[in-house]
Amino acid sequence: MKKILELPESTIARILLVGVALIFLLFTGLIGPPLHAYISYQAQEGDLLFQSLPMNPVVQTTEGASQSPYSHCGIVVKKNNKWFVLEAIGPVKETPLSDWVAQGREYHFDAFRLHDQHAKHIPDFIAAAYTYEGHPYDIRYRLDDEKIYCSEIIYKAFLTASGIELGSKTKLGDMNWQPYEYTIRQLEGGQLPLERQMITPVSITLDTKVFQIE
Repeated sequence: MKKILELPESTIARILLVGVALIFLLFTGLIGPPLHAYISYQAQEGDLLFQSLPMNPVVQTTEGASQSPYSHCGIVVKKNNKWFVLEAIGPVKETPLSDWVAQGREYHFDAFRLHDQHAKHIPDFIAAAYTYEGHPYDIRYRLDDEKIYCSEIIYKAFLTASGIELGSKTKLGDMNWQPYEYTIRQLEGGQLPLERQMITPVSITLDTKVFQIE
């Protein structure tokens, strides 16, 4: 503090002015949208975050077939006093929370939290989720353990931790697959696996064990 006070008054004034300007721009959303969204969210371990990824044929198929705005999700974890999201996007990995927010369309995300009666499972839930760290991403959305996708981790880890399902399985054939048949066949080498069961991100958000954080 002594060194700051020894600065010329004009320099101190400029520093204060820049600081005030940055705070104003941040909270009005004129700069740093990822950071603006990030600081308004009060994270807790075990929170479930959902977002829409930048559009491509697979994202469009995921959102369109499940008829929801969500194409990706992850689990909030704390490590070395910093917040991360454990996610399957490429290999299963930890992503800093601010980076995770920034990768979504228009930086938007929705946060869900387990109700109190289920929160007791969070430590085991997170531990089970970490067993998939490094697993490759499953772009075909199968429920085997060779490869894995985002909502599959949440479903399997919570089932391991609690013995209870979080989210519900849905057959591809029961989803809005028809407009996306071309992309599905491209991913499947020409096949159309209508009997394949999947765990969609939106099915987790609709589960009564979680509630959305406003």
